[in-house]
Amino acid sequence: MTKENVQGAAEEEQQAQSKKGLKKQQKEAEKAAKKAEKQAKLAAEQQEADEDDFAKDRYGICPMVQSQQKLDRALVRVQDLTPEKAEQQIWVRARIHTSRAKGKQCFLVLRHQQFTVQALLAVGERASKQMVKFAANLTKESIIDVEAVVKKVEQKIESCSQQDVELHVERIFVISQSEARLPLQLEDAVRPEGEGDEEGRATVNQDTRLDNRVIDLRTTTSQAIFRLQSGVCQLFRDTLINKGFVEIQTPKIISAASEGGANVFTVSYFKTSAYLAQSPQLYKQMCICADFDKVFCVGPVFRAEDSNTHRHLTEFVGLDIEMAFNYHYHEVIDSITDTMVQIFKGLRDRFQTEIQTVNKQYPSEPFKFLEPTLRLEYKEAVAMLKAAGVEMGDEEDLSTPNEKLLGRLVKEKYDTDFYVLDKYPLAVRPFYTMPDPNNPKYSNSYDMFMRGEEILSGAQRVHDAQLLTERAMHHNIDLEKIKAYIDSFRYGAPPHAGGGIGLERVTMLYLGLHNVRQTSMFPRDPKRLTP
Repeated sequence: MTKENVQGAAEEEQQAQSKKGLKKQQKEAEKAAKKAEKQAKLAAEQQEADEDDFAKDRYGICPMVQSQQKLDRALVRVQDLTPEKAEQQIWVRARIHTSRAKGKQCFLVLRHQQFTVQALLAVGERASKQMVKFAANLTKESIIDVEAVVKKVEQKIESCSQQDVELHVERIFVISQSEARLPLQLEDAVRPEGEGDEEGRATVNQDTRLDNRVIDLRTTTSQAIFRLQSGVCQLFRDTLINKGFVEIQTPKIISAASEGGANVFTVSYFKTSAYLAQSPQLYKQMCICADFDKVFCVGPVFRAEDSNTHRHLTEFVGLDIEMAFNYHYHEVIDSITDTMVQIFKGLRDRFQTEIQTVNKQYPSEPFKFLEPTLRLEYKEAVAMLKAAGVEMGDEEDLSTPNEKLLGRLVKEKYDTDFYVLDKYPLAVRPFYTMPDPNNPKYSNSYDMFMRGEEILSGAQRVHDAQLLTERAMHHNIDLEKIKAYIDSFRYGAPPHAGGGIGLERVTMLYLGLHNVRQTSMFPRDPKRLTP
């Protein structure tokens, strides 16, 4: 190819490129003009709408609440919206649970905690077309303030907790806007598991729930679970205080493993190591030796068990009791079982709304208990299991399947979900457990069960320094590490017994749930450290 040809080809290419560039510029200019025209049109429409919008002061997005002003405005709770409030004009703060536009109307379901109410906006003298459109476009989970008139409804609104009234909205203001895309849908999160499968609708798996726990805790089921759990703590405290117990606080960073054994978290402690308490055991007993007579505490307990089961957590809330008795440790069993019965009665009588809410998603039989509580000896339990075809030794510990089977056998025979198993074999209990005076192979120890699962482990403690030393040596425990504990009993110690209850397990089993993570607000297990 000659030099001229090459030059000519280059010029042609240049011309083609500049033509392309010109076309591109023209296109962009047209695009920009169209965009500007569209924006101008929208602005004009908006201006026209604003001029026409007689209700523009009745809705909108509030500035961020930075405590700029004190409004003398009473807000009514959703749960208090009853037919008695019919025709009253009120203010309500709630989240948008769902919204549905229909012609010139917009239906909202407003939710606060476990309660929901229907709200209606309709184009008319109090609401403009723009106001209804604004309400229809609000994102789910946004927090709003509405002024509305409470109206009785002729037909019950089955989808809401407040079935006899609805709100006719006159003003609506956004207090906090939610992002449009939610990590999980609340209606999916409360759908009974089987129902979702049958209808091909989504349910939410446990990890998704726990990864987005703040959203999951907003569901009516979660709200009910944790309000009932709060009730367990309150009833536990109130009952024991009425019985003359003193609430104590015990250290969680300790110098030796509370229960002995390897299931303990080690933490660095300046130039040495310390442990997270597996139980407040030693300190409860020290308080008994210090003449407090009856003590209890509510606090975290840590167990470094690599157990990924439905009922194990590495951190849980312990409800612990310790009590001096006069002549027999059954005095303590009676006191603990009565406390549990008071809790069960209190939950039954005060928390029916919560129980029913949880039952909608997780149906279960009502919890049954006897007064006085059924107490069986370990030997009797072994005999019942053997009669049901289980092969086990008389002094063998109960496996989880055998505990569950025993629970079913006890329910069939005695019609109770709560019972005590007394006189465990000494070999399967900790070093500080008092041996049975009549049979050294057994001990003055007991477990309590709900729906066939253990919720409390307890015993009469050895309160004699000499016997305690012997028992510790038998268990190969380093005496130097528990010196302070053994020394507590050298200066006169009353006979005493106690036990530790797992709060999350009690809540789970009372409600008939199947995983302890459902009843732990932010659960910790071998695979989960967040959120």
